[in-house]
Amino acid sequence: MDERKPSLGMTRRVYSGRSAEEALKGVDLNRNIEALIENPLSHLTPEQLQRDVHAFARAKGLEKYSDLLERGALIAKDPQFFETIQGVTEGEKQALRDERTRSFRQPRALYLTIVICSVGAAVQGWDQTGSNGANLNWPGAFGLDTDRKSNDFWILGLVNAAPYIAASLIGCWLSHPLNYYLGRRGVIFVAAWFCFFSVLGSACTQTWVELFICRLLLGIGMGTKASTIPVLAAESSPASIRGSLVMGWQLWVSFGIFLGFTANLVLYQLGDIAWRLQFGSAFIPAIPLIIGIYFCPESPRWYIKKHRYHDAFKSLQRLRNTPLQAARDLYYIHAQVRLEELMLGDGDITLSEGKEQYTSSGRYANRFIQLFTIARIRRATLAASVVMIAQQMCGINIMAFYSSTLFTEAHASERSALLVSWGFGLINFAFAWPAVRSIDRFGRRNLLLFTFPHMAWTLLAAGFSFYIPDDSPAHLGMITLFIYLFAAFYSPGEGPVPFTYSAEAFPLFHREVGMSLAVSINLFWAAVLTVVYPKLSDALTPTGAIGFFAGLNVIALLMIFLWVPETKQRTLEELDYIFAVPTRKHMHYQVTKVLPYSFNRYILRRDVELEQLYKFPSNY
Repeated sequence: MDERKPSLGMTRRVYSGRSAEEALKGVDLNRNIEALIENPLSHLTPEQLQRDVHAFARAKGLEKYSDLLERGALIAKDPQFFETIQGVTEGEKQALRDERTRSFRQPRALYLTIVICSVGAAVQGWDQTGSNGANLNWPGAFGLDTDRKSNDFWILGLVNAAPYIAASLIGCWLSHPLNYYLGRRGVIFVAAWFCFFSVLGSACTQTWVELFICRLLLGIGMGTKASTIPVLAAESSPASIRGSLVMGWQLWVSFGIFLGFTANLVLYQLGDIAWRLQFGSAFIPAIPLIIGIYFCPESPRWYIKKHRYHDAFKSLQRLRNTPLQAARDLYYIHAQVRLEELMLGDGDITLSEGKEQYTSSGRYANRFIQLFTIARIRRATLAASVVMIAQQMCGINIMAFYSSTLFTEAHASERSALLVSWGFGLINFAFAWPAVRSIDRFGRRNLLLFTFPHMAWTLLAAGFSFYIPDDSPAHLGMITLFIYLFAAFYSPGEGPVPFTYSAEAFPLFHREVGMSLAVSINLFWAAVLTVVYPKLSDALTPTGAIGFFAGLNVIALLMIFLWVPETKQRTLEELDYIFAVPTRKHMHYQVTKVLPYSFNRYILRRDVELEQLYKFPSNY
């Protein structure tokens, strides 16, 4: 029988005498029809919570932290009423207040982790654009003639696509077993060495086949790195600013792209060796990544997954401002992970007659299958796949890989093409900065819905600008203007969202394999487009090819509207409830509630209110 009791003298709550595990099962994580976002500790009485915390401390070898964990659990249970909890010092209260009022006041270890993750992203960006400038010269150095031999179009596309082929088919899928044995930091360390040696090898090749092989090795490093760095950043960051910190991946990928364009522009005048230096210069950011990752704390959630709770607590103490916040997050993560184990399974633990039994029956293959068979995980797979494939549908990587070629087709000189491409990289980096704040304030979904229509019309305008007479100064100027506008809309929206979203969407025990799938989808289609675009542009003309991607932007917008739920400012574990809402219910809400609301509010300018889909308890 439930009974009403005052909670900390400030509110009246309904407590239950149920056991902790029974309380965790309050919401079905595979079919959350009511769209309820629930705290798994909210149903427990203070006495029940105290017993559970002390049992947890004994089981995990954390007895000396029992009192700290108890206070942390009480805060996790009633986060709004931490001021009234006994034993919390004024300094700890101020740190908890700062989480809402000064959310970016975080410890150095957290920012060190984000900086090193950003360096890894810059490596990714520079690796992508090294070939952009080199494409103007390396085909001729190896005897390829795309003007006379149609097969050479395919060789050019194949060599450019090699990193994405290897990343999508090998690198991404290696990240799961490597993460299991090496942890997040170990995987990044190994990937950095691949990125270091492969670009130096590319600079020394003597045939296009050798170049192709070196770029395949580069792809292995790129795939494992891209599947792991956003996960490390997401698992280390507090919920309130997770989007801002994880989006650093795309922000610094953009910076790496800009550096790559800069290197292309600086080196192009060095004659026959220019393309070799353009390929090889990408080794530079790999050096600080190799060194810096050693000094970062490991992901606390990876430690929890490995049942190393003492190490997880030490890591959280480095990543949070006070031990109390670390204790709160440790116990809250543990409670939500238990919920995932009970409702979704983890491949390592099964419950038999109330006892935990460890098994290896659910390793990699089973977890991959569960991406499509368990409803909560399937919805995350759908949403992550949509935002990832939309990044390729929008056409940004055609600009990143072939902008120099595109501008020479617009009758720009080699120097002008490289200079305009450099400006594209600068715009891409500069306009990513607004998303640092807006991704958590406005949300991932809203940024996408706002920017995709603008990317569609700017690409369409850029394509039609090719009809301006070649001898007109406006020809190159208008093409450049609209491509720059396209980059300006891409950078704060579809730029940072896909990797941020995919890194946070999956539950802990499926995060590596889920992120591997999402990144492989992204990079596989990047490979396809890289191979196909030279022939596509030749067949359809640049106007037709660019117009094709403008149409894909519209299709991507519809996919995002129907299938991508919002994830901003929820803990990684609370997202279980978001993705437990059936896809049909989410689509029905968007079509019958959001669409009429948007039409009345923004077209008819009526003062209307939107009925909310998700329902939050009063203590959230």
